[in-house]
Amino acid sequence: MVFLYSRYKQNCAEDETKLLSLKDKNLPTVTVQLPIFNEFYVVDRLIESACNLEYPAKKLQIQVLDDSTDETVEKVASLVASYKKKGIWIEHVHRTNRKGHKAGALDEGMAKAKGDYIAIFDADFTPDSDFLLRTMGYFEDESIGMVQTRWGHINETYNILTKAQSFGIDGHFMIEQVARNGASLWMNFNGTAGIWRRACIEDAGGWEHDTLTEDFDLSYRAELKGWKFRYIKDVVCKAEIPATMNAYKAQQFRWCKGSIQTAVKLIPRIWKSKESWKIKGEAITHLINYSVHPLMIINILLTAPLLLMEFWAGFKMDDLPMEILFGSAAVLSIGSMGPVIFYAYSQREIHKNWKSKLVYLPILVMIGTGIAVMNTYAWMEAVFGIQSGFKRTPKLRIEKEGDSLQDKIKYVVPVDYRAFLEFFMGAYCVFCIYLSFMVGKPYMIGFMVLYSIGFFYVSYLSVAESFWKFKPASKAEKELRAVA
Repeated sequence: MVFLYSRYKQNCAEDETKLLSLKDKNLPTVTVQLPIFNEFYVVDRLIESACNLEYPAKKLQIQVLDDSTDETVEKVASLVASYKKKGIWIEHVHRTNRKGHKAGALDEGMAKAKGDYIAIFDADFTPDSDFLLRTMGYFEDESIGMVQTRWGHINETYNILTKAQSFGIDGHFMIEQVARNGASLWMNFNGTAGIWRRACIEDAGGWEHDTLTEDFDLSYRAELKGWKFRYIKDVVCKAEIPATMNAYKAQQFRWCKGSIQTAVKLIPRIWKSKESWKIKGEAITHLINYSVHPLMIINILLTAPLLLMEFWAGFKMDDLPMEILFGSAAVLSIGSMGPVIFYAYSQREIHKNWKSKLVYLPILVMIGTGIAVMNTYAWMEAVFGIQSGFKRTPKLRIEKEGDSLQDKIKYVVPVDYRAFLEFFMGAYCVFCIYLSFMVGKPYMIGFMVLYSIGFFYVSYLSVAESFWKFKPASKAEKELRAVA
């Protein structure tokens, strides 16, 4: 990925010749869709950002696709009425039947959309005012079906969790997406901060809701139809990173399960397609990427049996030829450097002070390990076709370090029983550390220390956050509810 990025990054750089002007009378009509579900804290920020987009008023339709079941409905209605009085073409589309969840809302919005192009922004995003002027020009190429921009961060420095997450997001959006799109491999729409050509959506079969990642699903179905995508790494749309562990886990569960559902659904079609082996190989690898989590759990669970192998089977690791031991060590060492280089390189390309940020890379590894239990469940549910409820990611409008999470108790995610399994995994890793000392095989201690801290950290935060809902609402919280 890093090699492909360094070789093809100019293919994803912003092309200033594509910048549009408001003076152009031939600008097409664009429909901006804002899918929301119970987003009381952030919906005003979202709508304000959409209404501030620079584009001819008569050619910019804004749809608030509202599936909310709480006082967000009244808040949106009030905001929409207020912006309408200012001459903005904005509509409140409220559904009482949440069939298809986000995909269903987008599909229903399409039926009422007037634009030939559909821009989509989730509730936690804040597009800059020139977003459309910097992206719409790429559709001059009739083969382009979707334009995706890079995600930025509103609250990257809020806490350890957001700092670690920003690493993962930057790696995907700065390196992966550029590597794929720049090298003419398949890439996916990331669900938000992008624009679709309406004809592309319709040609690909429209929004389907048999997976939890409708964006991934539609992307590959469109590319199977021959549509091309364009990624622009220099256009950044900032978003709020989940600041609580349970919100982050809910997001990861949905992404993991949806990706594997899409893999089960589309890999046979991709395999039978006439695309090159390079495109097929990368597309399939991308789809099954979350399989790393069940493999990680299996790897950890096999540690103790491996350490006890000498006692159980009379087999001694020392009996192996040195070539095998050194060869295995070399392969594993090289492999472990891949993620380090990948994430470090993304920070180097984005930040001037990138070296100072590398301290958070081990934290990303720990958290990535800690959520492996939750994602393994998601992976198994997808593979075995087990249906589950839609796990939304609550947005709390956490923008700066002084913002309090305890005040935002409205959407606290309840503790999941898997937090106790995470604690068990942490304890098991500690047992493996003890066992390593006992049998004189200290090779795995470093990994086990990292893993145990990750499991304990994720488990602790998951349980601790669930008790916030028992705290009394602050004065600010009460005032917000009164306004609603």
